[in-house]
Amino acid sequence: MAATRPPTADEVRGLLRGVIDPELGSDIVELGMVRDVQVTPEGVVSVTIALTTAGCPLRGQIQRDIRTGVRADDRVTDVVIEWGEMTPAERAAAMERARFNMAQREEDITVAPTTQVVLVASGKGGVGKSSVTVNLAVALAQRGLKIGILDADIWGFSVPRMLGVEGRLQGDERGGRKMMIPNSRTFGSGEVRAVSMGFLVEDESSALMWRGLMLQRGVQHFLQDVSWGADLDYLLIDMPPGTGDVQMGVAKLVPRAEVLVVTTPAAAAQKVAARVVSMARKNFLRVAGVIENMSAFTCEHGTEYPLFGVGGGAALAHEAGVPLLGQIPLEPSVVQGGDDGQPAALGTGPAAESFRALAERLHTETVPPIAMADCSARIELGNVTFLGTKPA
Repeated sequence: MAATRPPTADEVRGLLRGVIDPELGSDIVELGMVRDVQVTPEGVVSVTIALTTAGCPLRGQIQRDIRTGVRADDRVTDVVIEWGEMTPAERAAAMERARFNMAQREEDITVAPTTQVVLVASGKGGVGKSSVTVNLAVALAQRGLKIGILDADIWGFSVPRMLGVEGRLQGDERGGRKMMIPNSRTFGSGEVRAVSMGFLVEDESSALMWRGLMLQRGVQHFLQDVSWGADLDYLLIDMPPGTGDVQMGVAKLVPRAEVLVVTTPAAAAQKVAARVVSMARKNFLRVAGVIENMSAFTCEHGTEYPLFGVGGGAALAHEAGVPLLGQIPLEPSVVQGGDDGQPAALGTGPAAESFRALAERLHTETVPPIAMADCSARIELGNVTFLGTKPA
């Protein structure tokens, strides 16, 4: 009887693909950690593993997983592991690959695959990001669309007041799951559905003293436990300022999202907003464009006053290689409309026109609706119930 041949080096590499780096979440072959594989005629497998750092505290777990995985082939008689350390370039490549893989793992969310998800983000507070989100949502709804607003600014929620919607979020059972139902307001034939911590607290002036992981979990609930509806055209996520836990969590939950970056004309705001572009691209999100808010104020005599500087939006768009989608003028009606719950996009004037022009450009050019009719893998939403959401 012929002797059983040992596994080949390629077969061993295949077994090693089942070993996942516990920290980076990808297999050690794909991450470039397996430098060499040797197999003797007697079936002794020698592997050389390059760790991200020589003192990796997870080395013991990786070692156990390698031995278990390779010894699963009964032709292997022994496993010898030699350790090394990645170079800075190898480590950077491994981190990039891990981030890419993580970005592609879309979690279970209640947002339909035909809904365009748009993150409205800024590098710092005070640039009018929430105002832009609400007015853009209203301008899109005026076009007869179904729009969602997820207020991810857990600490600084302001969407309920700006949108003019009150009341606690109600619950319902959908597909065997308890779901939250967004509060909504109609605008002509369109509709805006919103969820916010403002609909869950007793007093909007009460401070929420939550740490990063709690903030991230709150936003996760809004994406996984809210019945947004299969007919939602756009979900606008009003992001908190900066590039922290919530931003990274949302990027993982909705890796197909587009990003709109809001800045003011000031050079200082533009430089901070550039970090949002960097964050988005490191998480493999597409930056759809820049919106410059609080552009020049025009007095009743027609004279323009650039109170917050000039050119910040155009400079950021040029630096990022993306379009400047709109410039929203500084106008008292925007502030008053937010205070009164009557968004400026409902009225007349330069700001209202700018919001409507922004909505048209977003809808027709920059982030058009997802057309599933021509897709070979099209999802028949009329025949399925996904994640507890009943099709309309």
